[in-house]
Amino acid sequence: MKAVVDKDLCIGCELCTSICPEVFSMDDDGLAVAIDEELDENLIESAKEAEESCPTEAITVE
Repeated sequence: MKAVVDKDLCIGCELCTSICPEVFSMDDDGLAVAIDEELDENLIESAKEAEESCPTEAITVE
């Protein structure tokens, strides 16, 4: 599984980084980015929580 952030939808609220900082961080443009690698099994649950919590539905975990 990988996490992806749609920067066209992201508003930079930083909710995902507070829920799952191992996967999400803020870029220089003030928007979220996800690590560009397969997620470890132990990170999938919190990455999914960040996906479900995103107010603009900018995150996809699949």
